[in-house]
Amino acid sequence: MNSTQHIRSAFDRDLEKLQAQMLKMGGMVETAILDAAKSFETRDLDLADQVRARDKVIDQIEAQINEDVTRIIALQAPAARDLRLLLSILKVSANLERIGDYAKNMAKRTHVLLQMPQIENSSVSLRRLSREVQLMLKDVLDSYVNRDVELALDVIVRDKDVDELYNGLFREFLTHMLEDPRNITACMHLHFIAKNIERMGDHVTSIAEQVVFAVTGEMPTEKRDKGDKTSTDLSMSQE
Repeated sequence: MNSTQHIRSAFDRDLEKLQAQMLKMGGMVETAILDAAKSFETRDLDLADQVRARDKVIDQIEAQINEDVTRIIALQAPAARDLRLLLSILKVSANLERIGDYAKNMAKRTHVLLQMPQIENSSVSLRRLSREVQLMLKDVLDSYVNRDVELALDVIVRDKDVDELYNGLFREFLTHMLEDPRNITACMHLHFIAKNIERMGDHVTSIAEQVVFAVTGEMPTEKRDKGDKTSTDLSMSQE
């Protein structure tokens, strides 16, 4: 094996390791989304605490990915296509870390909502919204592994469904608040949870865009029409 082949072989091993780390991180984030929704629906404080604790591991994996990518770029000076793959891994892992944060925030509010009156159908609706985002995340990770641009583009389109579900929930919470002022505090917390989940969908969409970029070298050309009709992103304002 000559020196060029040796360098290529070392890069391929590093890239495989990075992608394995990223997929492990993605699997943990999928679990966090579902467990956060379940902990809220079942009022399971232990499960909510597990979601919060596991977020630290997700953060650690992202930090390791950042360190490894920086090292590879510095030592191996990868060519354009390889550099594109490395940068896509950085951006995907950053989006995964943010989704994990939103799941953690959702779990944190489980403690608060236990002290408040339950709002009819809210937990089922939020779990359905969470499930939609988790399925999008599963598909986008599959699209990354298989370099499947069509699946990635399908995930981008499906974000509109998440936005529509979120908008419906927003209207429901508003109705509950108008009908009985005693529901205002609980509905505000529920809205923040719903907004967190909607923002998860946006980050999944960003991952899908990175899949398209990694495979084709170009970002998706069509501007994405956001279906969220509420006025502002409140999702992180009360962390």
